[in-house]
Amino acid sequence: MTTTDVRVSGAIANSAHRFWKNNFQLSNPMRSTCNLALSGFLLCVCLLLPPFARAADASDTKAASTVPASLTAPDVDALLEELQAGQNKLRQRAAEATRDAELAESDALAREMTDKVQLLLATSLMPWHAKLQEQLDVLAPVPTPGAEPETPAVALQRRTLGGRLSQLDVQIRQAQSIRDNLAKLHKQISRLQHDRLSDLLALRSSSILQPRFWAPLVKPDPGDSEAFWSFNALLLKQFRFAWQTARWPTTALLLLSAFAFWAVGPRAFESAIASLCLRRLPEGRLRRSALAIATTIASVVSTACVVEITYVAMTRRHPLVPPLDQVAENVMRLSLICASVSGLGRALLSAKRPSWRLPVIADEVVLAISPIPRLLAVLLIVFGTVEQINRVIDSSLEVTLFARGLVSLVVVLVIGAALIRVNRVRNTMAAAGKPPEARSTLAGMLHAGITVTVVVALFALLAGYITLSRFLTYELVWVSLVLCSFYLLTRLTQDVFENLFSVQHASGKTFRNLFGVEEAHLDQTSTVLSGLATSLLLFVAVVALLTGGFGTTPADLFNDIVEVFGGDRLRSLNIVPSRVLNAGLTLAVGLYLLRSVHRWLDRKFLPKTGMGVGMRASLLALFTNIGYVAIALLTLSALGVRWDNLAWVVSALSVGIGFGLQEIVKNFVSGLILLTERPVKVGDMVSISGVEGDIRRINVRATEIQLADRSTVIVPNSQLISQNLRNVTMGNTSLGVATLILIFPLDIDPERVRDLLLQTFLDHPAILEQPGPSVLFSDLTPAGITLSVTGYVRSPRITGSAKSDLLFEVLRRLRDAGIPLSNPQTLVVRRSQHDNLEQQPSETRAFAESEAKNCTPDVSPQN
Repeated sequence: MTTTDVRVSGAIANSAHRFWKNNFQLSNPMRSTCNLALSGFLLCVCLLLPPFARAADASDTKAASTVPASLTAPDVDALLEELQAGQNKLRQRAAEATRDAELAESDALAREMTDKVQLLLATSLMPWHAKLQEQLDVLAPVPTPGAEPETPAVALQRRTLGGRLSQLDVQIRQAQSIRDNLAKLHKQISRLQHDRLSDLLALRSSSILQPRFWAPLVKPDPGDSEAFWSFNALLLKQFRFAWQTARWPTTALLLLSAFAFWAVGPRAFESAIASLCLRRLPEGRLRRSALAIATTIASVVSTACVVEITYVAMTRRHPLVPPLDQVAENVMRLSLICASVSGLGRALLSAKRPSWRLPVIADEVVLAISPIPRLLAVLLIVFGTVEQINRVIDSSLEVTLFARGLVSLVVVLVIGAALIRVNRVRNTMAAAGKPPEARSTLAGMLHAGITVTVVVALFALLAGYITLSRFLTYELVWVSLVLCSFYLLTRLTQDVFENLFSVQHASGKTFRNLFGVEEAHLDQTSTVLSGLATSLLLFVAVVALLTGGFGTTPADLFNDIVEVFGGDRLRSLNIVPSRVLNAGLTLAVGLYLLRSVHRWLDRKFLPKTGMGVGMRASLLALFTNIGYVAIALLTLSALGVRWDNLAWVVSALSVGIGFGLQEIVKNFVSGLILLTERPVKVGDMVSISGVEGDIRRINVRATEIQLADRSTVIVPNSQLISQNLRNVTMGNTSLGVATLILIFPLDIDPERVRDLLLQTFLDHPAILEQPGPSVLFSDLTPAGITLSVTGYVRSPRITGSAKSDLLFEVLRRLRDAGIPLSNPQTLVVRRSQHDNLEQQPSETRAFAESEAKNCTPDVSPQN
């Protein structure tokens, strides 16, 4: 495929959008609803139709020819003045427009002028600016005061280049202003079209039951008849041209070939695809989804070939007159859309292969509605052609409303008949005791929505709201196309990823052996990729339903998605497919290298440096974080993102950080501080907010502390920086301290007790000799003598077990030596009943007062 073919195909796709926009006159946001899957099919088919693209190619050539290859500054000024004047005239023309055709033509002219301005900027002004700037940069800098002055020739050249550069800056700003104003004008025209559509939807004319509605068919207007016969004369002239004596054998042969291809082509192509699926694809759902997609593609490609052959037979590659060329181009687009309707119906119903059917539909229901998609496609082609002819000949309002009402009536009757047949078959199945097919809630809601739309459209026809009925019926067909395409593509992507990463197939075994991953990881990869693909398809389908339209090309759909994410600001990032591929490769290679270097550092280099485990873990974590940041920057650079265009991203992130990400950022910065300053490291024993344990891992956001019971506490890094932290093992000598505080009676021998305690500590294997244990006389109170004995162990982690062993041993030796521990004395105060006299009942108060005289407080010590 050449570059010209690609450009021609893009022009074809853009022409398709203009066709449906002019045909259906749906200017509200729902007007541009696009078919997600069919847009891809349409682009593929358009590559096979060079004659279809001739108009688009010619328009591109014309647009390019409007800007000469070499322009002088006065030429640019004149061209900019011409564009400015054309813009002013276009504004006045759009403001005075009273018909949809005039608004559509103004919109097309605005787009053409925008292309001219963009071409002028891209091919002349911006290259000139860059070239002059390079020439100016070649000159030496302006000499500072006191330095040697530059030569007059250099100064003259600097002034000349500076003047040209200033003039060019003015021209660039003027061109950009014209481009921005044209973009605003396009939005204003879209709003005007939307407003006119709202008015047309509310416009009430004659009902289809009234004779006035059928008057154009019985008694046509003389002006409409004259225009129709003029168009018919052009058509007959073209017909005679094709059937001239020297051409009629080739014409007949081509038409017979087209008919044969239409009759045999789809079935032959479908049979070939089915045979290929049976031989090449593994058993399972992938065969069914692949066959469904192949059936749809077969219908579209076969129709495209038939239309191409017919076009060649009737034109012999000679250009048509403008009315015939416009009708032919629009009918060709319409035929592809209708072919997709028929293909999707055959693919989803699969009447001849019930076992290959994707949706759960009973065979009886399929047999009842299987002719409906093809019948609807044929009727749409016929009556859509009538509408196109009416548009080209600029027929009267009565004829236009008659054609619209006829199309709406046909669509309503066909879809309504399908609904009636489905309900009748299901009622018959229920009466026969055969349970109907199990349907989901979503399927039931769609069925109910279609029914309501058909009923409303029928009542609109009966009430005289012809345009409203036509809008509802066409939107019903389009929404159905989008949903069916989304369903097929979703099933296909899920089945592809499921089979691609399954170890039951050769591809899954290859991935497992090549990357050394387990089966569970392959299943996870399949699930993640399938979910991402489904989410992407869902997003594109929603955008298509809300912002797209009939005949929307992939480029138009991509522009709509870009508008959702930021419009011109996102386009200014200069993201193109080749750069996306480079960015993906950069990301994959960077992650692989980072993982390899991390493994080499962890297993080979750092263990030989003699560093501690904590230091090695901190260095690895710091290296990994810096590596991820570097990979992200390299990926953005490969993507073509310019840092000055990321200001709006940084602004958005700053708002998000201020409201919801401040804690995450604070913990991230705290993690970097922990890894650099290292107040704590992996392996340290710390105590914070009642949590004491060993640090096992310092992550970017939080630190993992393992407690004595082997459980793990996740502490945010910011707490380790902002709160008081006790690091038990931070010193050079990580020794533990085992201290016992004992209270003895006053009548003991303190020296004897001191020697016994010191000997007990010295005899314990965990107590170190240096520094040795010590006994302190802590306190002397009426309760007894308080002695504090302290010993050191080799690690704080064994302090608890050492203290437990020492307590057992100390108590045993004290018992053997007959040395008791002090028992605390408690004072028991018996309160008199007089204190509670007021709380006693009145009938016992006198007896309590008499008894209280003989009661005195009894204070006695008790053990």
